[in-house]
Amino acid sequence: MSLSIRNQLPGTVMAVSAGPAMAAVKIRLDSGEEITSAVTADAVTELGIFPGGAVSALVKASEVALATAHMEGLSIRNQLPGTVTSVTSGAAMATVRLRLAGGQHLTAAITREALEELGLAAGSSAVALVKATEISLSTG
Repeated sequence: MSLSIRNQLPGTVMAVSAGPAMAAVKIRLDSGEEITSAVTADAVTELGIFPGGAVSALVKASEVALATAHMEGLSIRNQLPGTVTSVTSGAAMATVRLRLAGGQHLTAAITREALEELGLAAGSSAVALVKATEISLSTG
């Protein structure tokens, strides 16, 4: 299956904490970073998600926020440090591609205004911020 979602990060399930409706799935990406995805309990069952199983974390570029440093005091669980490898800026929006610490790549779509305020350019350090509820999972 082909997807328009740019960010498809393979990893291994470390733990599943399921409740009656939702589940938190902790994943170690192939590059070593750890992330958490919040999906429905039904999805965990239907996709056969279990500790030790292979998954891909899927994140739309528009769901990735950027910061210039690790942020404290946020409910956002996933903070992935990296280095900007490229920036493509248009009249209103920009795409920023990061190489994460472990070598995988992540693309963020942000406003041009945010790009300018953050001063991001190739070689800059940045942290990708992704809410657990914005990470979908695939097992196939």
